[in-house]
Amino acid sequence: SSGINAEYGGAYVVMNSKHIRADVNYAWPSSEIAVMGSKGAVAIISRGDPDLAKREEEYIDTFANPFPTAKKGFVDDVIMPRDTRKRLCADLKWLRNKSQKNPWKKHGNIPL
Repeated sequence: SSGINAEYGGAYVVMNSKHIRADVNYAWPSSEIAVMGSKGAVAIISRGDPDLAKREEEYIDTFANPFPTAKKGFVDDVIMPRDTRKRLCADLKWLRNKSQKNPWKKHGNIPL
């Protein structure tokens, strides 16, 4: 998975995150990985604050970047865009012979 621009909420989880057993996750320094966009989050958190622009800037500096996510282990590394191809090729080579065993399931998919 790669956080190139913005991954918010449920989209982050299903876009090959660690939560669904992805092998490697990288993000660019400019990416945002958060529950929601900074403008919406600040509008809720700082409701009534006369200086929402300043609060949004603080929010972006603190949360709307890949570093808090990487610190928690949800992103393996924050890489520069110019290094993306090199890292992806190295990881594909590393995973070439990967064998995965899925957990046992009592039931299959039910007809929907």
